[in-house]
Amino acid sequence: MKKVLICDAISGRGTAVLKEAGFIVDEKLKLSEEAIIDIIEDYEAVMVRSATKITRSIIEAGKNLKVIGRAGVGVDNIDVQAATAGGIVVVNSPEGNTIAAAEHTIAMMLALARNIPPAHGLLVNGVWEKKKFMGVEVRGKVLGVIGLGKIGGEVARRGRGLDMDVIGYDPVVSPERAKKLGVRLVGFDELISQADFITVHVPKRKETIGMISARQFDMMKQGARVINVARGGIIDEYQLVSAVKEGKIGGAAVDVFIKEPVTESPLFGVDGIIVTPHLGASTEEAQENVAVDVAQEIVRALSGETVRNAVNIPSIKKEHMDLMGPYLCLVEKLGRMLAQMADDNIKSVDINYNGSFAAYDCSPLTNTLLKGLLRPSMQESVNYVNAPLMAQAQGIKVSECRSVELEDYASLVSVVLKTDKGDHSLAGTLFQNKEARIVRIDGYTVDANPQGHMLVIPHVDKPRIIGRVGTLIGENDINIAGMIVGRKVLGGRAIALLQVDAEVPKETLEEIGKIDGVIDVKYVYL
Repeated sequence: MKKVLICDAISGRGTAVLKEAGFIVDEKLKLSEEAIIDIIEDYEAVMVRSATKITRSIIEAGKNLKVIGRAGVGVDNIDVQAATAGGIVVVNSPEGNTIAAAEHTIAMMLALARNIPPAHGLLVNGVWEKKKFMGVEVRGKVLGVIGLGKIGGEVARRGRGLDMDVIGYDPVVSPERAKKLGVRLVGFDELISQADFITVHVPKRKETIGMISARQFDMMKQGARVINVARGGIIDEYQLVSAVKEGKIGGAAVDVFIKEPVTESPLFGVDGIIVTPHLGASTEEAQENVAVDVAQEIVRALSGETVRNAVNIPSIKKEHMDLMGPYLCLVEKLGRMLAQMADDNIKSVDINYNGSFAAYDCSPLTNTLLKGLLRPSMQESVNYVNAPLMAQAQGIKVSECRSVELEDYASLVSVVLKTDKGDHSLAGTLFQNKEARIVRIDGYTVDANPQGHMLVIPHVDKPRIIGRVGTLIGENDINIAGMIVGRKVLGGRAIALLQVDAEVPKETLEEIGKIDGVIDVKYVYL
């Protein structure tokens, strides 16, 4: 009989799902890493929330472990890489707390608009004060939603219900999807400068950390208010405090912090900033939802059925894994690179597979590519199973073509990304040692290893452009590891791909963009 270990307190309904499936369920809470290592060999599955960390050592000790369940959205407390290496499926519940997080966002916005927390604090301490807490109505105000995934979409709907004018920024949401939500799509800077209330619903990744900082606060309307119920660090905490204290903005409501749990923060005790201890998912309904969702996934995984929310392992038949497996890394990098090259909202993705591997079902590769494409901008988890549904929900059309006929390479994956402002394309292949290579960018022939820090610079093919780029990068003490230029005709358009040893500052990217002959510059990190 299969055994499941539960290490953090979860809803009883989740436990009931496991028991009804005939599993033995042991709830052993607040165990140390060493204690879990001592017993994990007896279990086929382990289920946690955020308190318990499932480390590499635990995973390696779990000789019979087949699935790890996280009753929640993030999997930061699970060593996913170690689980993948061990063939262990990691599952989560990306949608179980959607409504809870959306409602908490609205609650924070209204509490901020009407000064409810400070007014309450004074009154219960015997001070009746009205003039100090003059608020504003949200009706007729502009609500700017950054990230229009599940949670951001629900926030937008509720904003419309409050008679707000809702605008949104999300590079992967189609105009059709935005129209259904009643949201007017705008550019990032336009949203920052137009909105009265700004709320973020994007994942915490390298490209989103500090996406609202000093520059954005300077651009905001006088009296604008910001809300963060997503992840700590997306809004720069120190710059936020300065903006509020200096009166640049009207206030902020923050539910998440760079480090959690936290009992001391620059955000605490600042007039105009209200805080809560990461309560976005803290409703009875949400906790029940995530527990049931993950319990059902564990049942599916241990019963040999297809799981719906696998974080780490795509479904490829064992007999095809040797041939298809190496392409998983390539296609995910193609997706991630295109996501960072995209200029505007994505309309469609066209994928072509050429080579012997194309004789087999390539849908796991397509799902993996979509995961790489969508994940940088979506708040909820995008995985190998739900990626096509996520793309469909955003109004992105996906097409897949396969051919065993060969072109210039033994195998080739070509992707064309269409946006409102134009198209981007990438083509990649595997060398004989299964090393992934990018061989075409926007129709130009190149040869690059898709990893690390890169700059993609379309430009006019003329002298003194690449040298000036190199000088600007060198002024930041950043080494150029490699460079290749692709062109079709002398003196026409060309594209430069530079691989560098560190992240290039935004200010330097702006200077590169001003060089005579440079058409655009994109920083890509893989």
